[in-house]
Amino acid sequence: MELDARKVTILKAIIKTYLETGEPVGSRTISKFSDLKLSSATIRNEMSDLEEMGYIIQPHTSAGRIPSDKGYRFYVDQILSEKDQEVTEMKEMMIQRVDRVELLLKKMAQMLAANTNYAAMISGPQYHQNKLKFIQLSRVDVTKLLVVTVVEGNIVKNTIIDINEPVGDEELLNLNIMLNTSLNGLTIEEINLGVISRLKEQAGHHSHVVDLVLEEVAEAIQADQEDLQIYTSGATNIFKYPELSDGEKASKLLSTFEKKDELQDLIAEINQNENSSETGIQVYIGDEMPVQSMKDCSVVTANYELGEGLRGTIGIIGPKRMDYEKVLGTLKNLMTQLDMTFKKEKGD
Repeated sequence: MELDARKVTILKAIIKTYLETGEPVGSRTISKFSDLKLSSATIRNEMSDLEEMGYIIQPHTSAGRIPSDKGYRFYVDQILSEKDQEVTEMKEMMIQRVDRVELLLKKMAQMLAANTNYAAMISGPQYHQNKLKFIQLSRVDVTKLLVVTVVEGNIVKNTIIDINEPVGDEELLNLNIMLNTSLNGLTIEEINLGVISRLKEQAGHHSHVVDLVLEEVAEAIQADQEDLQIYTSGATNIFKYPELSDGEKASKLLSTFEKKDELQDLIAEINQNENSSETGIQVYIGDEMPVQSMKDCSVVTANYELGEGLRGTIGIIGPKRMDYEKVLGTLKNLMTQLDMTFKKEKGD
């Protein structure tokens, strides 16, 4: 007998309920799942089949059912399959769109520079406030485990950790289920001491494994993307302003735009600044600039949002006597345009 869609749905409901409550699960409890729309009698018949097939067991007479090792294995394999499919679909979508996104941002940087007569930069979108999507622990050898961490944006980090003592197959399976049930969908801020304490208590004598895994999770969630793209335009506009066209000053500014390392530092500073206005617009004037080569400039920046933690930065660099009113208006309009453009692409 094979598992049809209804049996799979009921098995998942049993396992999820048992993971939440720790109590054997009865047909009446399962019938309350709104998406099932099945009678208790029908669910009882399906549960009998699942028990006969070895996916669930009845710990004692008149009790509900709990998952067997076979049931847990099916559940974890389903999760792995679903996550693999998600990653594949996301990669295909990003491959199709990456060229369009790059072209769009380049054109917008050019438009900003032309409209303002200043220099412009736009960073490619990155994920912020990443949430954990999935964890998988696999045995490498007796004292080593492979930790695969998938965070929002389908960023994958693989790390091997050393453990003090062997972890059995069933224990490893239970650790995988426990970690994913407790942590999936959380940001690093939400993985607090209470969550950690509960996990370590549930892990028992393998609590040290939880400590090691959480270190890797925190690093994966907080890791900055190293391939941040910054699109610039209008760097030569600085020669239009005598106070910036001095040979040495101009040379340093042009070098900043060409190498882009300092622009990355600037964007990192912007993202860490908690004093931005409600519109997300920040203005740095002269010595307020975190980039040394721009101490004679003003920089007006804004963060554009594409939803689900996806965010980039727009910046306009010019003399301290720049037309702030025009620049602020231009930035607000561009943020709106970016938002509308990406929403349209998502709906394609």
